[in-house]
Amino acid sequence: MGVGSYPNALPVFFDYVSGVGYASLTTLNRSTHQHQWNLVDTISKTFGQHLLKFGFDYRRIASPLFPYDPQLSGYFYNQEALETNVTYLLLTAAHLPSEPVFNDSAAFVQDEWHVTRRLSLSLGLRWDVDPPPSSKQNDALNITGCLCDPATLGVAPRGTPLWKTSYFNFAPRLGAAWEVRTTPGWETVLRAGGGVFFDTDNEAAGWGFSGGLGDAATARYSNLSLPVTTALVNSVVPSTTPPYTSGSINALPQHLQLPYTLQWNVSVQQALGKAQAFTVTYVGAAGRRLILMQTLNISSLNPNFGTIDYVPPGITSDYDALQLQFQRRLSRGLQILGSYTWSHSIDYGSSAVEVPLQRGNSDFDLRQNFQAGVSWNLPNVQGNPIVKHAFSHWGLDGRLMARTGFPLEISGNFLTDPATGSNYYSGVNVNPGVPIYLYGAQYPGGREINSAAFSLPTGNNSGDAARNFVRGFGENQINLAVTREFIVREGLRFQFRAEAFNILNHPNFGNINATLNTATFGQATATLNTSFSNPLAQQYEQGGPRSMQFALKLLF
Repeated sequence: MGVGSYPNALPVFFDYVSGVGYASLTTLNRSTHQHQWNLVDTISKTFGQHLLKFGFDYRRIASPLFPYDPQLSGYFYNQEALETNVTYLLLTAAHLPSEPVFNDSAAFVQDEWHVTRRLSLSLGLRWDVDPPPSSKQNDALNITGCLCDPATLGVAPRGTPLWKTSYFNFAPRLGAAWEVRTTPGWETVLRAGGGVFFDTDNEAAGWGFSGGLGDAATARYSNLSLPVTTALVNSVVPSTTPPYTSGSINALPQHLQLPYTLQWNVSVQQALGKAQAFTVTYVGAAGRRLILMQTLNISSLNPNFGTIDYVPPGITSDYDALQLQFQRRLSRGLQILGSYTWSHSIDYGSSAVEVPLQRGNSDFDLRQNFQAGVSWNLPNVQGNPIVKHAFSHWGLDGRLMARTGFPLEISGNFLTDPATGSNYYSGVNVNPGVPIYLYGAQYPGGREINSAAFSLPTGNNSGDAARNFVRGFGENQINLAVTREFIVREGLRFQFRAEAFNILNHPNFGNINATLNTATFGQATATLNTSFSNPLAQQYEQGGPRSMQFALKLLF
């Protein structure tokens, strides 16, 4: 690549082959660290029917950043270009270190008020303060002026706060519990609550310390071969003088407000005898003033600027869920907990960077989820000593998991942003009248996404397919455990436990190739247990094949 003589170099190699996909090769040999201080305390005071609580929370996070320097990325149109060593785009980048320091503070007051014997209220107020971070070296830069008039834009001097701190982030909360019926064994309790919950702007602030103007610079070349010369790499130097085109820059509002979520819930709990209860709950949440980064190139409107990262207004999210729960406390050796949730989550984007913004199903929009757990201590057998010894002190534990699939975003054309050099996939078009799924035993998991249902958009169009409307595979799994205790004497016993994961060996599929016009598009490419980002022990991860483990414990 031509950067091997630099001790801290991180060469990144991209190879894109049309109709197949892309591969990347990178060397990860650097790490950063973080220092964090927390100071938390609460004070409680009982006053008649009131329990007052006051508290505060201060957090300081210092995160030194030592980015790789330099970086080099080469892009090839196809296999022939790779074989002839001719890049259609070559990027060289330089980075400077920084050390952002975040200081977040909060205080709250809460009143637990027993209004009557059957009615209780919980009232609270929380105050959050989240100032912009500062850095011991290379502070992040922000622009001045208004994006609505690009000609007025400029760059604030280094050290200028990224935004003006807001001191009016007051979050009220209210909860109530009313015992509607008090008949023993048939009690009915109505609960309701709601409140405001503020988030921080730390992620948005961190963008300015991760390769922005003054901290990073990128040069773009075409039709060059590898390796590059040392002079070409050294020619890339971060700068804070106009024109501001050597790196992207944040355009955070001077009065950036904290994002917040409105949350509310209502539940009815009905006792079914002394040991059992059934609960129905509605849960809702509405995220407002959410932070999502968008990229804009204004070089044609203001020649001093190239790429600007900005936070658009009006980014929201909504979540609604119906939750059903059956619970049996341990009684006569039997304990049960079962829950079912139907939910729907909608947002404009489920990660910090979404291109383009499109309101639709969230990436984590899980519609139906059922979980059940049973623990049963089998009754001891009386009578014959041999039979009593053989069939006593046994226990069974079981767990059932069943859910529908998560959304899947179909990827179309592999595009390169000429302003930033970043690569991304477009969406796709939906072909009317063509089934989205194909079913049959010849497909992994019995189902495949039909490639004929989609087509690639022309140019840089994003496509007309709704966001996240295609679903992946669900999950069904039963785990079972059998225990047997051997009592040696009082206070000393052995416990043998045999556990079976996915005892029915039901196949659960995970990753699906979602890139259109590739050889395995729409097919499951891995089982669920191997699809997690950091699998710990694949034989015990959810969605793996049937596996068993045995344990012998000494309890004293």
